[in-house]
Amino acid sequence: MPKSDNQKLKLLYLQQMFEKKTDEEHQLTIEQMIDELAALGIKAERKALYDDINMLRDFGYDIIGVRAKHFGYYLANREFENPELRLLIDAVQSSKFITRKKSTQLIRKIENLASDFDAHTIHNAVYVVNRIKTDNESIYYNVDKIQDAITNNKRIGFKYFDLNMHKQKVYRHNCKEYVVSPWALTWDDENYYLIAYDSEFEEIRHYRVDKMVKINIKEEKRDGRKEFRAFDLAIYAKKMFGMYGGRDETVTLRCDKKLVGVILDRFGKNTTLFIEDEEHFKVNINVKVSPVFLAWIFEFGDLMEVISPKSVKSELRQMAENMLKKYS
Repeated sequence: MPKSDNQKLKLLYLQQMFEKKTDEEHQLTIEQMIDELAALGIKAERKALYDDINMLRDFGYDIIGVRAKHFGYYLANREFENPELRLLIDAVQSSKFITRKKSTQLIRKIENLASDFDAHTIHNAVYVVNRIKTDNESIYYNVDKIQDAITNNKRIGFKYFDLNMHKQKVYRHNCKEYVVSPWALTWDDENYYLIAYDSEFEEIRHYRVDKMVKINIKEEKRDGRKEFRAFDLAIYAKKMFGMYGGRDETVTLRCDKKLVGVILDRFGKNTTLFIEDEEHFKVNINVKVSPVFLAWIFEFGDLMEVISPKSVKSELRQMAENMLKKYS
């Protein structure tokens, strides 16, 4: 590469140098910058470097000069702070729908946002190997196609499967293609879900993205716009237990005071609690009644009781009787 071309890259290399080789504990002197640039085939003069540093400052880089053993410079603020990078890495590590291979690639990219010194520290806290992860690499392409359909206001078609006891795919509806109008993607219970409008049944439904295959974008425009104007994804997710479908019910619970945190964590701090006495409170919750919801009630034993409706009480009783028969 001609010398003049190298000189044009000087400011970019200097920027990269500050991002990767400096932090509050590690500074670069002017002499070190000159040596680093020389190794890249770029000749730099002291006065010109002062001008370059000021230019980077004018552009928005928070470059601080400090006098320690020698006068040096470091980048004080970055786009992401280390605690933020660790939060991102934790999210990738714990996400079941991201494959082990993709998790490793994403974490490496996140580490590159830190200085070389901090990247080493962050990497030492990474644990991916024994995490439960999907093996479905196509999920990333699925998400991309779904987003394209949403952006272009199109319906999508796909096939949907479960796994049998031999871990083989079994397609629902005799391998019939689902055609729906995609409206949103959400992450719940460690899985990624598509929220869509099903015109055939005239209702909003959800599908696990990692169980969707052969996604294709249709020419037909989406429908369900009216239904989604009144749709609140947060309320929808709060109603669902394990994103398991069921019928809508308003359920009244009587709870021990020990469960205040459980209720507020699950249904939100704006949930109204009706104090019954010093030890108990009641709460009305809107949920999708399903086996997963009923099992959630059982988790708390005699600390939680369903007061109404009678139908839910009957289902709980039936579930308990079935369990007693199985283990008697």
